[in-house]
Amino acid sequence: MADFMNILRQAQEMQGRFQKIQDELAQLTITGSAGGGMVVADVTGTGQLKKIRLDPSVVNAADIEMLEDLITVAVSDAQARAQTAAQEQMGKLTGGLNLPFKLPGLG
Repeated sequence: MADFMNILRQAQEMQGRFQKIQDELAQLTITGSAGGGMVVADVTGTGQLKKIRLDPSVVNAADIEMLEDLITVAVSDAQARAQTAAQEQMGKLTGGLNLPFKLPGLG
């Protein structure tokens, strides 16, 4: 029975560390860009969009499609960087184990 209690205690500790990492990721700001920095997107470490910045030169009423594409690329870049950061943080939690499932909140 002592082994079960030890496993339960370790699981609770891991859950607490997981929550701490999730909280830290939510406070983190990660930046992605497109068009050589003409469009910049900031997301949290969990991938939530926080802010978009546009260079005035990229705003052209005659070419809205290009602007839309640049925004999409910048947001995707930021979210990919956030996912990488989250995986690195989770790697610390799991000790680098390759888990056969995704942990909640990591897309």
